[in-house]
Amino acid sequence: MLHIELIILHCLQSIKNERTIYSIFHLLKGKKSSQTIQDAHLFSLKQFFGILEPLTRELFERKIAAMLQNNLIIDCGGQRFVPASLGESPLQNNRLPLFINGWDYHQITGPVWERLTLLVQVASHLEYGETNYIPIQKNQAVHSWVKTVIKDSSISKREMGRKLYNELTKCFCNADGINPSVIVFRLTGFQQIGLTAEQAAKKMNLEALDYHLEFTNTLHYMIQNIKNNYKQFPLLAYLIQGFTENEELTLSARKTWNLLLQGYSPEEIASIRRLKVSTIEDHLVEFALNINHFQIDEYVDHELQTQILDTSRQQGTRQLKVIKDKVKKASYFQIRLVLAKYGEQSWN
Repeated sequence: MLHIELIILHCLQSIKNERTIYSIFHLLKGKKSSQTIQDAHLFSLKQFFGILEPLTRELFERKIAAMLQNNLIIDCGGQRFVPASLGESPLQNNRLPLFINGWDYHQITGPVWERLTLLVQVASHLEYGETNYIPIQKNQAVHSWVKTVIKDSSISKREMGRKLYNELTKCFCNADGINPSVIVFRLTGFQQIGLTAEQAAKKMNLEALDYHLEFTNTLHYMIQNIKNNYKQFPLLAYLIQGFTENEELTLSARKTWNLLLQGYSPEEIASIRRLKVSTIEDHLVEFALNINHFQIDEYVDHELQTQILDTSRQQGTRQLKVIKDKVKKASYFQIRLVLAKYGEQSWN
């Protein structure tokens, strides 16, 4: 089974005591801040971005306290922790999620699930010729989507349930390490009411967050399998139709990008948008992370870029203050920009 503890340990191992424990909390929650987005890239943790939106700060802190008590982590002070050796820990035989892809799918996970549950319910009732039932989803956009699927599909109403069952079975038949029950238990059909997430977790003897990880891992596996083999799943392919994967830039950054393309300087953009220059600098860091052709030479000359990267590599750190102490003429913004553009590849 999956365990949130393993993900936290993996994240701590990746950040190497260079961030506080709350950087992991923000990552798992999918916080759209420049720092969290940069951390996801720099420390190769994008797959975990936004995968635990139900996680509260209080619950996270209780989990960290329990891990500390169970000698899974070591307190380094300043809200920083490092993994202890797993040794004979009961976690050692468990696994990280193989298919979770939070960066690409966290925004569409919920909508895909809504579509799947309503489609299964409708197809099941159509097969039995039953029209008198309460829809499992209230979202009118999902209702409209199902009507479109029924209208556009060449499959007859009476055959849709069987076709959907066959595609779902085929989708999961070769899934190593996947337990489709985490999804199946929650599906509602003719004379069958699906379990809630809490009920499914209890039935599978899982903690709520661990069940959420299993559920997300399984749903992301399904989404990826459909994307890779959409011709094999003509009905399931409707589930992901019309969705775009994670927008690389935040909405505010996209507005800045449009102004930058018009030739405005960061200071001018800050004035036009009535934002702080530091906020525009955050957007420039986003561009360095996500736009391959974005050049940073205008903001950091080549010699300084080389000094920053060499120092980061030699000191074995991405901590801004450590690099700043060694490369005094570089601003924190310039260091962030260089690490965003080249930091991940320079460490690989």
